[in-house]
Amino acid sequence: MKFIDEYRNRELCDLLVAEIIETVDRPIRLMEVCGTHTMAISRNGIREMLPPQITLISGPGCPVCVTAQSDIDRCIELAQVENVIITTFGDLMRVPGGDTNLQSIRAQGADVRMVYSTLDCLAIAEREPEKQVVFLGVGFETTAPTVAAAILQARQRSIHNFSVLSMHKIVPPALHALMQHPDVTVDGFICPGHVSVIIGANAYLPIVTQYHVPCVITGFEPADILDGILKITQQLQKQTTRVDVSYRRAVFPDGNKRAVDVMFQVFEIVDTDWRGIGMIPGSGLKINSNYQEYDASLRFKLSPPKAMKATGCRCGDILIGKLIPPDCRLFASRCNPQHPIGPCMVSSEGTCAAYYKYHR
Repeated sequence: MKFIDEYRNRELCDLLVAEIIETVDRPIRLMEVCGTHTMAISRNGIREMLPPQITLISGPGCPVCVTAQSDIDRCIELAQVENVIITTFGDLMRVPGGDTNLQSIRAQGADVRMVYSTLDCLAIAEREPEKQVVFLGVGFETTAPTVAAAILQARQRSIHNFSVLSMHKIVPPALHALMQHPDVTVDGFICPGHVSVIIGANAYLPIVTQYHVPCVITGFEPADILDGILKITQQLQKQTTRVDVSYRRAVFPDGNKRAVDVMFQVFEIVDTDWRGIGMIPGSGLKINSNYQEYDASLRFKLSPPKAMKATGCRCGDILIGKLIPPDCRLFASRCNPQHPIGPCMVSSEGTCAAYYKYHR
């Protein structure tokens, strides 16, 4: 049965590619705004399936990658505070700061622990009440509701030695910033699947309306992605723009209202800095005043040094689709998965990591 399913999927992909070839009538640049899509596109050889008129570029869809250098330095500074336990997801451990990273700080004695959910942090805080447990909140609308839920639980369970350093970001404002960026040319967006489950397809209507650029939300199977690309080429051929969904089994017009409500019960929207793009208005999430006792930035009054860029690293340009990884002179030489110079090589969803693994 598995062989039959794989055969049918290959057959479907071939049909979709044939339709794309018939539909595309000019050179177009499509941007996927999801790190999981970036990996799926590279792993399944989707670029190689497409006609040469279509260029796929990767956008700022990797949450670890778009975290500003100054925020990484704040994490490292916080990890060196006495009696603080830093908890984080794995990818953030090796992202370089100005002169070190969390993994190196841990090797020197800092208490930095990898967790799989924010609920793990609450368990640590309960087991070690004499320590301050800080979760490094990195991610988009996909993870922010779970972090908000952990803060709500901390209050309900009277856990007072837990806090969050919120570096969360929201996706639609970044798409606005990209469309206004002088160095970015995008003819259509492949919108993130996981994020769209939360915020819904209607969240992209302002992008379509203001910039007349097609948007499609896809899943992560090759047929999902190819169907999304076909929908964009059909829109461009007919000179129409709308939000299409090739992931209807998971994405609905209004998303997951309950998750969004939990998120905004705890967080409020603020301006925030994105690596490669800069400050984007209304694109970040800060813990609001009702839950400020769980805000690590207030609890520890952090004042990080000015961020230093890694010499020669072009992650910023790669995150906006201005360059592809091989255009960076460090790629696959000084910068590799064993010794990453920038975050795009560190993260499991990073564009450089995808190119290194599948396109060298």
